[in-house]
Amino acid sequence: MTTTDFDPLWIKAPFHLILFFFFLTTASCAIPKIIVLHDPLSPEEHINLGLTYEKRGETEEAVEEYKKAAKDLPTAYLYLGNIYYEKGEYSVAERYYRKVIKKKPDLADAYNNLAWMFYRSGTNLEEAEALSQKALELDPANDNYKDTFKAIGERIKQEGFEEQFSK
Repeated sequence: MTTTDFDPLWIKAPFHLILFFFFLTTASCAIPKIIVLHDPLSPEEHINLGLTYEKRGETEEAVEEYKKAAKDLPTAYLYLGNIYYEKGEYSVAERYYRKVIKKKPDLADAYNNLAWMFYRSGTNLEEAEALSQKALELDPANDNYKDTFKAIGERIKQEGFEEQFSK
């Protein structure tokens, strides 16, 4: 009988014991995690990524990207307002529109979008008119702002006319 044909147990035992402890110690270790201490994307890149998600219909992912961008770029609040407007969550949309107006008072889109939301919901029409007027003051050549102002004015006149005859 040769050594290769039959190995006594006392020769195999240390090898198995070492192998057992090796697996025992490696199994109890956690897999290393990668922690990003600095966000590699700029706020503008988060906006672009959010727009991409939004186009794909992935609104929750878009919201997360806009929130990351909003830390440094107030314009992101406008995009958040737009998402919540589209979802029909007007109170949340209004909060984001007002936030961008407060942080970036020269952004005409914020005034116009908030005015349009009020127009579409049929609430706060006087404020909507003032907001659309402000958007026009900031960008008088913008046809969308002109259309918003005109639509709100017509609705106010129509409601005033209906109110006058309902008495």
